[in-house]
Amino acid sequence: MNTAELLNFINELKQHNNKEWMHEHKKEYQAAQQCFYDLLRDLLLGLDEGELSFMDPKELTYRMVRDTRFSKDKSLYNPNFRAHLSTGGKLPIPVGYYISLTSQNQSFIGGGLFADVFNDATTMIRSHIQQNPDAFLAIINDSEFRKYFKVGGTKLKKLPKGYEEDAKVGEYLRYKSWYLEAFIEDELIAERELFIAETIKLCRLMKPFNDFLNAALIDFVFPERH
Repeated sequence: MNTAELLNFINELKQHNNKEWMHEHKKEYQAAQQCFYDLLRDLLLGLDEGELSFMDPKELTYRMVRDTRFSKDKSLYNPNFRAHLSTGGKLPIPVGYYISLTSQNQSFIGGGLFADVFNDATTMIRSHIQQNPDAFLAIINDSEFRKYFKVGGTKLKKLPKGYEEDAKVGEYLRYKSWYLEAFIEDELIAERELFIAETIKLCRLMKPFNDFLNAALIDFVFPERH
């Protein structure tokens, strides 16, 4: 299966999001899944980032089946193929490159920290930004970076206690998460080699941002589950 056919499969799944349809099209799903794995493998090799280059795509890919227990949306499947290219695998920290392939021009390449539920991570990044404002601003104000990205994330209405209103990076100290997104059109994804080249370019532009966040998070430890 090629990437154009992968998008067609996703589009069909959006229209028939149920177990019966998926069962009838199991072979097509397996072919689309393998196409995604192969795509990730080529991206990892193209990025050539040490340990990341040798990660198993299967360990980086999220399940398509949804947990609907606490959701009003009872559709069984996420109609997209998603992965987090990071040495930590699917865990949100260390931050890496997030890939979501779906149809109708809604695919995107992302980076940074999407999760906003880890208070320690938020505190670490805020402190790192406050202590290194010029380095942070140099990354996000780079002219090539700004052609494709703008920092997004959950944001507080006011600065948290302990931070100054007139800080150069005051706006970014209100964030609880810091992430990047660049949307990709279906037409580009259908041209596999062009899509790989574009994705590698976007990831390299995001790398200084990811490196900055990961430097802040080097001592982060996930809270224990009780």
